[in-house]
Amino acid sequence: MTTLLLSLLLALAQSALPGVRPLPAPLSVARWWDPPPTPYAAGHRGVDLSAPVGAELRAVAAGRVHHAGPVAGRGVLSLALPNGLRTTYEPVRPLVTEGEQVAAGQVVAVLEEGSHCPASCLHWGLLAGETYLNPLTLLPRPTPRLLPVEHPADE
Repeated sequence: MTTLLLSLLLALAQSALPGVRPLPAPLSVARWWDPPPTPYAAGHRGVDLSAPVGAELRAVAAGRVHHAGPVAGRGVLSLALPNGLRTTYEPVRPLVTEGEQVAAGQVVAVLEEGSHCPASCLHWGLLAGETYLNPLTLLPRPTPRLLPVEHPADE
């Protein structure tokens, strides 16, 4: 039942959010989302997106800054979205402060050096309450395009 409710919440969130990328396209995933089987088990509660140190990070949707500052020695930014979801970015140097309203696409942080990936990367997370979701579901979907089919010449 919980999975169904979370799926419904995420579907509603996708239709309500503009789907701005946190980094410029094309995104390169260094490590995929791998949810743990239980809340305290091992897993990867977000995605790691390859990016150079100093890259500007954008708000994926309009919202309010929930947290901007260090957590366990790393810079973290957390944005509360109007649909009840919260997205997180780390390791970063936040350019916004707690309580500040941000616009979709606004530069909100700069990527800093981190030690959780072999090369520099952004750890990007998404939560619904205390449940982690796949943040890639917030990204805009490409528009399908139909192309003409070439028919071989009649013989």
